[in-house]
Amino acid sequence: MNQNAPLPLAHLTGSRPRVLTLAQLREHGVTASDAAERPWQQILPGVFLLHSGPATSEERLHAALLYAGRRGGGEAMITGLTALALYRFASAPALLALPHIDVLVPGTRRLRSIGDVRIVRGHTPPRPQEVTGLPVAPVARAVADAVAQLDDAGTVRRLLSEAVRGGHCEPAALVRELTVARLLNRPYVLDAVESLLAEGRAIAEDRLYHLVRGYELAEPVWNVDLRLPGGPHLGGVDAFWPEHSVAVEIDIRAPRQDEDEEWSECVRKRETLERLGVTVIHITPRKLRDWPEQQAAVIRTALTASGDREPAAYLVVLPR
Repeated sequence: MNQNAPLPLAHLTGSRPRVLTLAQLREHGVTASDAAERPWQQILPGVFLLHSGPATSEERLHAALLYAGRRGGGEAMITGLTALALYRFASAPALLALPHIDVLVPGTRRLRSIGDVRIVRGHTPPRPQEVTGLPVAPVARAVADAVAQLDDAGTVRRLLSEAVRGGHCEPAALVRELTVARLLNRPYVLDAVESLLAEGRAIAEDRLYHLVRGYELAEPVWNVDLRLPGGPHLGGVDAFWPEHSVAVEIDIRAPRQDEDEEWSECVRKRETLERLGVTVIHITPRKLRDWPEQQAAVIRTALTASGDREPAAYLVVLPR
């Protein structure tokens, strides 16, 4: 086939993006030797750009996904700083400024980084989100994959802050991904996360205040410790209605290597309070942000139902 012969892909070469794998070309009757005779470029192994000019950002992204998804290798998705650029993070570089396109693939894939494609492996890849028609890792996972490649504390702090302040993901989801990636043993990452969680707790507490007052619930005592008279400390809660024996706790756990132990302690506290007749309501920051009316209804129901329960044990309530 010479370059002046009719293009068997005329219906595709005018489309966008103009990127196909060799296998896809073969489905259209184009062999490797035919492709080599065209003014096309093999920009990645087995992936052709169907024009002679430089690839656009969109074409680079599609080419990276085609390369990573070859041979039925399962779902590949954009992650890291590349994904954050697609999510329009102000703290992430623009696509054109990124030297690499990070692509997340299952850990069992035998695939190497090449050219401007950097392969990121994960044992349990998440379900991708669709952004501009492309499969993209959820924000929390994309941030973790980005942080794994960064050593600048300021950049890490800005990415984490924007992820939460911008409403892209919840602090707990971010902490979970950073923990799984074993990134919390880096002091600058841990410092950034602790600062973020403190800020996230303050925001969640403010939302809880507005929820109680905005939905005209009875006023609780705020941020208190509960104790048995002359007995041990039972734990702190964010809001407590002594006359109803109802407590609300905002569910934000600090990132620590002993997270399992911390969670067990949280469960023990809840079980102890409930054995003493206290109804404990756990509310996440996301629920406070996205479904305040529903959370107000849960609290109101617990307060109303308190009259039908056995009286709770007497507890000492102290400022926290």
